Amino acid sequence: MEKYTIVNKKIISDTICEFEIYAPLIAAKAKAGQFIILRAEELGERVPVTLVDWNREKGTITAIIQAIGKSTSLFNSLEKGEKFLSVAGPLGTALEIKNYGTVAVVGGGVGIAEILPIAKAFKQAGNKIVSILGARTKSLLILEDEMKAVSDLIVIATDDGSYGMKGMVTDALKALHEKGEKIDAGFIIGPIPMMKFTAKLMKQLGIKPFASLNPIMLDGTGMCGCCRVVVDGETKFACVDGPMFEASNIDFDNLMKRTSEYKPEELKAFEEFKKTHKCKSGIH
Repeated sequence: MEKYTIVNKKIISDTICEFEIYAPLIAAKAKAGQFIILRAEELGERVPVTLVDWNREKGTITAIIQAIGKSTSLFNSLEKGEKFLSVAGPLGTALEIKNYGTVAVVGGGVGIAEILPIAKAFKQAGNKIVSILGARTKSLLILEDEMKAVSDLIVIATDDGSYGMKGMVTDALKALHEKGEKIDAGFIIGPIPMMKFTAKLMKQLGIKPFASLNPIMLDGTGMCGCCRVVVDGETKFACVDGPMFEASNIDFDNLMKRTSEYKPEELKAFEEFKKTHKCKSGIH
């Protein structure tokens, strides 16, 4: 089998697909918290995507991609048997996995996919796993069964109340605290505002917070400087120093500003893409 061939593809929702990709060298080295950079065509964008799972025996890695623009929509149009042009990785600093006692993993939207390997690793290290999953509505909730399998306690919150409790992941965290659930460390992945306010609440509740940051990224090796973030007043590179950082003093406002820098250009490229490209699977 050729490298980067799509071994399996599963449609999770209207905009989210799961890919199992043949990449034996990456599968052999992958660890929780690391990511890959995908490219579909020669002049295509290089997009960082978290490693969700890996199978060292089969030589495959798993990534979950949400189509939110041109490049991710192009990725999700690929079918089983087709190939990504390139897959670089594993990149980033792997998490330090240890026994904190009780670990909360908090995932919002497609961030749920990214906390799954983290939850698995901390569970194997002997931690009690409290999972808090958030989505705008029930149809956008992913990997519920997989998260239940590695969780000692799981709470689901939807913005519209269509499933689980009505509210945000911060509401779920507050409710657990009020019930006396003692949590020692928390790992958060999701939209930037969600990570900002969850980290702030964790700090107030005496929980050590960590967040996985998602800035604009180009080479993924620390050379270009695109992915710089401000942590404890110092400039860090998410690709090599992260992507997971202790979150008490992350400048989330700076991160939001930097990630929105090219929104007009991204929207224009996506609109042009939709005019000229019909997705084979019907997903955009």
